Amino acid sequence: MSLRRFILKRLLLVFPILFGVSVITFALVQLTPGDPVDVVVALNPDISPAEEARLRARYGLNDPIWSQYVQWLTDILRGDFGTVIATDRAVSTVIVERLPETIALGLFGWVFAVVIAIPTGIYAAVRKDELGDHVSRFVALSGISIPNFWLGLMLILIGALVIDAWPVLPPRKPLYHPATLWYLLLPGITIGTASASTLMRIMRSSMAEEMNKEYVTAARAKGLPERTVVLKHVLRNSLISVTTVAAFLTASIVAGSVVVEAVFGWPGLGQALVGAVRNREIDLILAITLFIGVAIILANLAADIMYAVLDPRIRYD
Repeated sequence: MSLRRFILKRLLLVFPILFGVSVITFALVQLTPGDPVDVVVALNPDISPAEEARLRARYGLNDPIWSQYVQWLTDILRGDFGTVIATDRAVSTVIVERLPETIALGLFGWVFAVVIAIPTGIYAAVRKDELGDHVSRFVALSGISIPNFWLGLMLILIGALVIDAWPVLPPRKPLYHPATLWYLLLPGITIGTASASTLMRIMRSSMAEEMNKEYVTAARAKGLPERTVVLKHVLRNSLISVTTVAAFLTASIVAGSVVVEAVFGWPGLGQALVGAVRNREIDLILAITLFIGVAIILANLAADIMYAVLDPRIRYD
């Protein structure tokens, strides 16, 4: 199978996966008591029973569950993601407004993870079983073990309350303003720490494995400087697996944004999803869940493609 056919086959698998995600998510939302109109009525006690009935009829909430799902799926195929009932705004508008914030946070976390993990992993491999290796291993295991929400709360406690140096409120400047970078620091570190720890351990293991191979011994026997052996020969081969894992970690960063955005009040899709669950906004829940699913699937696809490109020995027969 050629690489082009492999990519096409993977793309075709996206649709049944997304269909399964939508069915499961829709079923879970329906299993919880109440609906969006109940929330609207609770917040606006002056709404009459007639108006409440009109809202239920307008949004098809009296229809059978299967009929609601079919109607929602039909609308999605037409490019209509539904309406946020509490605010009467299109779901697509909410996603377009929130998406840049989530992308900025995820990109910051991903860059933080790579910048920290690569040099630390190289250092740990070169200094294998020395003090620096043990320290980096302890830090990495701690980073993997600590939950995102706890790390975020600790950074808020230390950075904003003890040191009083970092803002934790949502940015008051536009996303493209340089001052927004200051607001990104704490949530970006929070979302990138687990990925940095995982990536560092893989970088260290990959480098250590490569350094025991015969071509490294041969390079050293030829008199090449250790720096040249490590950075020119070992590092290049080690980056194959690291690059693949880095793409997979993109998916975890996207999924982790839900918790981190909720902790820091970051105005992205994760915070919108939490609010949608609280208000039972079914259309918004389904749309954001599908978006996260697409992002994770594309990240995994990118990982497979990069793996094939970086290692010509791979054949998809």
